[in-house]
This record gives sequence, structure tokens and C-alpha cells, in this order.
Amino acid sequence: MTVTGEDSEIGADPLDPPLTAPLRRDLNWHQVQSMSQSAGYREDPVLHAIRATAAIRRGTRMTKILSPAQVAGHLGGWLPYGFCYRSCDIAHLREPQDLALLRTDGATDGQVSFALRWRAVDPLDYEIPAAPAHPGLAALPGHSRVGAMVLGTGFTPSADDLIPEYVTAGFADLPLTANAQILASVPGGDEVVLYTYQPEQHGWLRLAGPRWRSLLGEIPGGSPDREYVPCTASGTARLVGRIDDNEYEAVADPPGEFRVRALTRAARYPVQTLSRRAEQARWRGADCWVLQRDETWARLRLLHPDADTISATGARCYERGIYESWAAVDELSDHHIADIGYQI
Repeated sequence: MTVTGEDSEIGADPLDPPLTAPLRRDLNWHQVQSMSQSAGYREDPVLHAIRATAAIRRGTRMTKILSPAQVAGHLGGWLPYGFCYRSCDIAHLREPQDLALLRTDGATDGQVSFALRWRAVDPLDYEIPAAPAHPGLAALPGHSRVGAMVLGTGFTPSADDLIPEYVTAGFADLPLTANAQILASVPGGDEVVLYTYQPEQHGWLRLAGPRWRSLLGEIPGGSPDREYVPCTASGTARLVGRIDDNEYEAVADPPGEFRVRALTRAARYPVQTLSRRAEQARWRGADCWVLQRDETWARLRLLHPDADTISATGARCYERGIYESWAAVDELSDHHIADIGYQI
């Protein structure tokens, strides 16, 4: 975080605008940090103004802290979803034990911390886990959640730091951007890039050198000897672009490149329009993403979990903010393919 006087001007990377607070005699750092941890300040205009400075731009680097099991899932084809952070807001956290507090599965053990890093395609893909987007999250009781409580202020629970948190919009799966990375943080503060994502091949290329390949053994099913790991799952969301009247599957390489997904470089034409496509439905009064389905059953994820929708659907919490359930396909209503358009 950057602390400033009211009249200060700061030069910063336009893709990663700093979190700033207008400190003064009657508003010091300790007061701001305390406000961020208190439910009584959820509607405070000063705290809202501070939180608004942590903006996401097209190309902003985003990070989600992972458990070893979640790393295995992403190597298999999982997409980014749920709670995440701007990379610049957690860059000061270097040690595994510090980063582990940001994990979404509720565990904080392990000598190594893993993370997924990607670039934002558009700010509309992200929401603050607080009112008005998610007013019910902060009211959920402890027995129905996994991981740290949601404060409703837009900041993650912390005794020392001021860390703004985001969720993917409606807890959606977001298509991976080109050159996304899976990282490891080890004792001593070193950050190691283990894999980088190859969108045309839909797989992960190993970048870890001989010194760090033992880290891959921490991942369930991981092998230090595999130079390339193909994704076995196709993903529940994808990017679609158009060139004139033709539609193509697309690849995003923010901030400036959006192209046709093609194995040959000569066919990777820039698209004229871009949208994110996913399947939605409504079940028992709750809006849901359809993650899997066959002729009989569908796996659903709640877009806006709160106590009422969780009770009505019997959804189970799999990680912080992620509530999923199975439903009979013939009970779904408003079942459709949603296209979320981007301005490019």
C-alpha cells in the first residue's frame, strides 16, 4: 500500500494503480487498518474511497494462492475462479507462511506456497466481495463457510496488512490468459515460476530448472520429469471472437492482444469482438453457473451465495466463497448460454 498526504501525486504503473490512503493528523495508518477490519465501517465513505483506489485495469496482474491439490486441479484444466488479489497488493508477502493465510481452502500448513498468476482481460470480470455485489457473504455463519471470514469491507482479514480482495464476477470461471503462470514461494522469499500456460495447446510448459524441480513433487500427481502437462478438462468458460461474420474460439494476451486460437502462427488473426461464454441456469430461486451436466444431472455454482440461497439449494462450500450443488436437469429454469461482451 502507498500512504500519501492529501495533495501528493504518485507515479505508478497504469496497469497496477497503487492502493492509496490520504493520511492526515486525524487519520493515521493504524486507524485505516483498524477500519478495514471492522464491520462497522462497511458503509464508511472514507474507507470506500481508499478501497476504490485499488482498481483493476485490462492487463492488471492477478494472483490466487493455491494449495498443492488446487495446483493439480489447474494443471488438469481448472480455470481461475473465486477469491483473488492484485499481484501488486501482495508483493510484500514473500514467505510461504505469510502467503498461506490467503489460501481459500482454510489450510495454512506446508513449507511451500503455490499461486496462479494471470492478467485481467477486463475489470468487469471482478467484483468486491461486499455490498452491493455480494451483501450476503459477510453474514454467513462459520459452520457454512471454508477459510477466513468475509469482512464485507473489501479487505482481507489481517492483523497487520491492508490487502484489498476481489472475487471473479459471480464467482465465475474465467478463461486463462496466454502466459499465465503457476508459481511457488519458498522459505527465504524466493519466487519460482514452475509452469507457464500455452493456450493454443491447452497445456502447461514446465519452466522450473533442475534446482527447483523437487518442488513439483509437492503437487499430487506431479512429476519433475514431465516437460509438458496437457490439460485434460476443457473448461467451463471460453473466449469467443468474431472476424466479420465468422465466429472463432479466441485467446487473450492482455493488455493489447486478442486473437484467434490456432496452432499455426499465421492463422492467429486479431479478432474484432470478444466475449466470455458460459452456461447459466436458475434453480430454486438461485442464479447459478452450470459447471457440468449430462442428460440427468447438473453441477451448479451459486453466483450470489447468501444464507437463503444456500439453505434453499443445499449447496456445499468447497472453498472460500464457492458454493456448489447438484441438481436434476429438468428442475432448471432459464437455462441458457451467457455471452459477456468486452470492449476491445
